[in-house]
Amino acid sequence: MDKFLENKNYQEPSVFTPENLLREARRQKSIEHCRIPNVCILDPDGDLVEYLLRTGQADLNKCWACYHTKLYSFTYKELEFGVVGCVVGSSFAVLVAEELFASGCQLLISVTSAGIINSPQNNSRFILIDRTIRDEGTSYHYLPPNEDASINKTLLNILLNSFNDSSLLVESGTSWTTDAPFRETISAIEFAKNKKVTCVEMEAAALYAFAKVKNKNVICFAHLTNTMAQSKGDFEKGEEMGSVDTLELIYHAAKILATEKEK
Repeated sequence: MDKFLENKNYQEPSVFTPENLLREARRQKSIEHCRIPNVCILDPDGDLVEYLLRTGQADLNKCWACYHTKLYSFTYKELEFGVVGCVVGSSFAVLVAEELFASGCQLLISVTSAGIINSPQNNSRFILIDRTIRDEGTSYHYLPPNEDASINKTLLNILLNSFNDSSLLVESGTSWTTDAPFRETISAIEFAKNKKVTCVEMEAAALYAFAKVKNKNVICFAHLTNTMAQSKGDFEKGEEMGSVDTLELIYHAAKILATEKEK
């Protein structure tokens, strides 16, 4: 393992690419080479996908050639989105992210449930993750250990300014990204508290590392839903398991960035 960590040639291109994988998947599945929606959503909990399907708002996207997942398309207000459910963990999230951008995605938004480490100042339910503590493996295949996996500063500034004028309660914060949620020990949590971490989740560090290296637009939100099940009644997400609020959140982010791009 140490030899692999010592010999990461970060500037060297990969032999295995998402474009080539999707080419073969399209051939095997007889899928035409067409584009998916410009804005796509990662829904690790799967609650948003379940809600959209149950209420008849989403349809299977026939352009998506991924071997492992299903992409659903839906329109909220006037914007079209694609959404993939149950993409849990850093390696799975980045695998799907690579394939989404290779299929035509231009903006990827992840909204994941997260455990509270330090309560946000304004008691916000959603955190725009601005930087991460990299306690997973996938980010180290993209970025050296001494580099931050953080959101693009331009995206951060645009979104934070927009939330100041919005009814949505969103603030920025640092997240601890872990591969092992059932190894969140007392000492690990105390370390995170001392580092002023707001929450713990499983995807953001890897997604931001990928975005930084590949120059892609990725936004990670944390929905603060629990305190690691340390008390009864934990994991409450709100109306329709948080789907109603999540739709407003992703619409706001996508709309603001689309408007900014048109300027």
